[in-house]
Amino acid sequence: MIELGKYNTLRILRDTNVGLYLGDEATDEVLLPTKYCPENISATDEIKVFIHHNNEGRKVATNLIPKIHLYEFAFLQVKAVAEGIGAFLDWGVDKDLMVPFREQKEKMETDRWYIIYLDIDTKTDRLYGSNKVEKFVHNESITVKENDEVDVLIWKQTDMGFSVVVNNMHTGLIFENEIFKPLNIGDKMKGFVKKIRDDNKIDISLQPIGYENFIDANSEIVYRELAKHKGFLSITDKSMPDEIYLQFGMSKKAFKRALGSLYKLRKIEILPEGIKLV
Repeated sequence: MIELGKYNTLRILRDTNVGLYLGDEATDEVLLPTKYCPENISATDEIKVFIHHNNEGRKVATNLIPKIHLYEFAFLQVKAVAEGIGAFLDWGVDKDLMVPFREQKEKMETDRWYIIYLDIDTKTDRLYGSNKVEKFVHNESITVKENDEVDVLIWKQTDMGFSVVVNNMHTGLIFENEIFKPLNIGDKMKGFVKKIRDDNKIDISLQPIGYENFIDANSEIVYRELAKHKGFLSITDKSMPDEIYLQFGMSKKAFKRALGSLYKLRKIEILPEGIKLV
């Protein structure tokens, strides 16, 4: 079955003057309009495409990259508001995404940005957006555990820090005193489950657990790069500045300072051949 709001890998059924008709193993088919058709294709090729509705309400394929997928959250901008209908948002494909008035937590305004959830109306088989974040997140049944790496979306700022959406299904909190870099509503990043409380509230850290009280953000960057590369990188304070910048996006001076901080905290070993997590 061809799924709306998602990427589908489909085979070419036939080539027409309006585009390619694509299909799955069942009997479903969908049009990929000519302007999105790749060059140098053969009848045996399969194509990965995103499926949505066109202005006539029919399923259509595109190779444009959507800003949001079905059952996920994203930070989107309102292009227009139609009285009695809803708001229309830019989500990266030809037809704007509608957020009906009933799905707006507050009345949306043109040009403003909002956290949006992409859902589907099972009665009409139509995609729609919702700004009522609380409807689509829950912490009754937790699917993560402490120390897990998770996907985080910055949702809103509170007196305690930032509320976040975790893995598109839970809510969590990053405490203000554990934030080492600027955060903005709508930012997406990796985080780590620091603690799951008795009431199922989730504390999120932006650095791997066990890595606390860093002096600066560059130390965090170096530590996370090491964690991504299984705890070792063949780079030292004697490496060339260009090599350091390519790996960490910082100057050699900043890198050496970060190494010193991590070494004092006993988080790394500095070896002749590279740096290693303790």
